[in-house]
Amino acid sequence: MAYLDTQLFIDGRWQDAADGRTLPVQNPATGQEIGRVAHAGIADLDRALAAAQRGFEVWRDYTPAQRSRIMRKAAELMRERAGDTAALLTQEQGKPLVEAKGEATAAADIIEWFAEEGFRVYGRLVPHRTNLAVRQMVVKDPVGPVAAFTPWNFPINQIVRKISAGLAAGCSMIVKAPEETPASPAALIRAFQDAGLPEGVLGLVFGNPSEISEYLIASAIIRKITFTGSTPVGKLLAGLAGQHMKRVSMELGGHAPVIVCEDADLDLAVKSVGRAKFRNAGQVCISPTRFLVHNSVKQQFAEALAELAKTIKVGDGLAEGTEMGPLANPRRLTAMAEFQEDAVAKGATVLTGGSRIGESGNFWAPTVLSDVPLDARLFNDEPFGPVAGIRGYDDLGEAIAEANRLSYGLAGYAFTRSLANADLLARRVEVGMLWVNTPAAGSAELPFGGIKDSGYGTEGGPEALDAYLNTRAVVVANV
Repeated sequence: MAYLDTQLFIDGRWQDAADGRTLPVQNPATGQEIGRVAHAGIADLDRALAAAQRGFEVWRDYTPAQRSRIMRKAAELMRERAGDTAALLTQEQGKPLVEAKGEATAAADIIEWFAEEGFRVYGRLVPHRTNLAVRQMVVKDPVGPVAAFTPWNFPINQIVRKISAGLAAGCSMIVKAPEETPASPAALIRAFQDAGLPEGVLGLVFGNPSEISEYLIASAIIRKITFTGSTPVGKLLAGLAGQHMKRVSMELGGHAPVIVCEDADLDLAVKSVGRAKFRNAGQVCISPTRFLVHNSVKQQFAEALAELAKTIKVGDGLAEGTEMGPLANPRRLTAMAEFQEDAVAKGATVLTGGSRIGESGNFWAPTVLSDVPLDARLFNDEPFGPVAGIRGYDDLGEAIAEANRLSYGLAGYAFTRSLANADLLARRVEVGMLWVNTPAAGSAELPFGGIKDSGYGTEGGPEALDAYLNTRAVVVANV
């Protein structure tokens, strides 16, 4: 599918920015400009805010059944259009076409699940202590218009989790989507538009991230903030929201530990976290990054992971057979080189990869480093790229302590045949999501979020709707 220029979506209409500004969109596989995206200014944001208020006043009075019908129709359209949407996503983000199509179709599943979960937003009756003629009710109402801020690595997935929960709860929403990858979010919003969502319920803007976030967060119209991105930016936005007493949910950075016990199924471990490590070129918030392997099996595991990395076909995501696409931009290439150089200077060994591929595009070879010291940047800063670092341990308590050493607490992985080990890991590893003997398999039914500096709140499961609801007590006396 030919790439499309992307407009703003405000009050049910696609439109250029009021002042006509645009930004370039580049294909990371070629470095070439493939389109333009509208750059919102303050006038556009004012129109989006006013529309969101009007949309909320309409949408909050829809019944759960009415909301569900529209959402399910949007899911149907996403599924029908998955091929075209995936082509746009691959061109602007770089991930292989099969991964892009998987992201588009998974969005449909998420929308459908929340469309049904909206039926289960219940209040309750509480008996009065002394007078049964007094009815005490706990009611749940939508919190109001929401501002959502999302990143470029999963430009559909990160948005659809937010808007599905928000819409199911009865909120309107303004999405500030990534300028690097605008067309695929626009395709998602268009599915809701074509499904019959009332005007103003969803808005989509692009532009200067700091300007947009500061303006929307300060607005009296916006009642909740939801953000996915880096921990430093998340802390900044949470601080801004706190100044205005806005509710906040944050899904922030991670540095996922992988603990491989001496009794682990090594083939399973290598296949599960090996493929996950290089998915989306390692640009995944829950990507396995710190591989902590029992010394008795460390060499065997490291050699097997390196061999797997060597088999991964790297190239343009549109090319048949590509398993790993480019990094998002040239800055990521520089970052990978710096991570590797630092680790090697401190004693790590390069088992495979470790260099840029070609002279055009942002391609980095799948890389495995062994014997990475604890003071290496790779074991302290989130790499967000296709570089895996391995180090050994002798005692499981030592591995758990290292897993918990950093302030991150998003995701973790472990491999063991021992139920005792699995129980200890489940109780002691400080992450919001832990997968034992299985690759990550996030679904709409499960909470998705972190603890510690990886954020708070969740974007999956019934808990996801709580952040979009006010809980109120209403007491009525029969007089």
